[in-house]
Amino acid sequence: MDDFTRIETFIKVAEVGSFSAAARATNSSISSVARQVQSLEEELGIRLLNRSTRSLSLTEPGRLFYERVGAIAKDLSNAKSEAKSFQDSVKGVLRILLRVSTGTTIIVPALPTLLNQYPELSFDISLSDERLDLVANNIDVAVWMGHIPDSEIVARRLSPSRRIVCGSPAYFARQGVPKSPEDLEHHNCLLYTARSYNDVWGFAKDDLRREIKVQGNLRSDNGSVLLSAALADVGVIMVHEWMVRLPMTEGRIIKVLSDYCVSPKAGDAELYAVYPSSRGLSRKVRIFIDFLVQLFQGQEAFVEAPDLSAATRKAVGAAP
Repeated sequence: MDDFTRIETFIKVAEVGSFSAAARATNSSISSVARQVQSLEEELGIRLLNRSTRSLSLTEPGRLFYERVGAIAKDLSNAKSEAKSFQDSVKGVLRILLRVSTGTTIIVPALPTLLNQYPELSFDISLSDERLDLVANNIDVAVWMGHIPDSEIVARRLSPSRRIVCGSPAYFARQGVPKSPEDLEHHNCLLYTARSYNDVWGFAKDDLRREIKVQGNLRSDNGSVLLSAALADVGVIMVHEWMVRLPMTEGRIIKVLSDYCVSPKAGDAELYAVYPSSRGLSRKVRIFIDFLVQLFQGQEAFVEAPDLSAATRKAVGAAP
């Protein structure tokens, strides 16, 4: 018998707690299961299991051996699933958890393209800025922001944390286009009030840093609320650039102060697509993550474009 067969049998015995249960699970005889475990023990020169007439339990070296080979067996199973998934059709339900702003402004509007390509695929979407337990909540893929400390989570970066200042053409036509950070003191600035954010906006240019205390008539701890207000011509917003991809392409919002870099805040963080490592990477999960990466890479190319088109410059009275 080969090594891996004996190790798989030992893992199953350790998981179910008896030779008989392991035999049923592997469609083998009890004597065959016991013989494989004994053969493995003889080769290793240690006792892996404590045996009694009523129960089995792992010895100390048996527990350590089980933890190591169990992890290896799981990795192998995941690798086999990933390879096999290339031949599988993309169908079934994909349960995803999206951040509120990211989901509503970027991902959900782009889903029809993916659904048209894979008509047998469907989505069960939840929106939350909290990091829910993916396994406990039966989530296949989530979009998280910030550091990923959990070794049981596989993460793929979607977007950096760069922020920009922008507003609608109608607002700038009415109030003028800010040419320097100091000009923002005379504008209605829409303020994000989540933790680590305040009413001071920082900028950097040529190694010089400026901090501007801004004010406005609308505050919120939800970025989508502020973006909606900016699109409704209420004021100026400082926002993660990925949030305004669609309205920028449509000309409904304009980036200003392009010569300045917005200073990062403690709360700024990169976006990641994450999934539980214990489940492996099925084809539908891989396709969805690749779709997200392509989606955010597309916006990266866009945000380097000039902030004011010729038509927009004419609308707000800016110099060409």
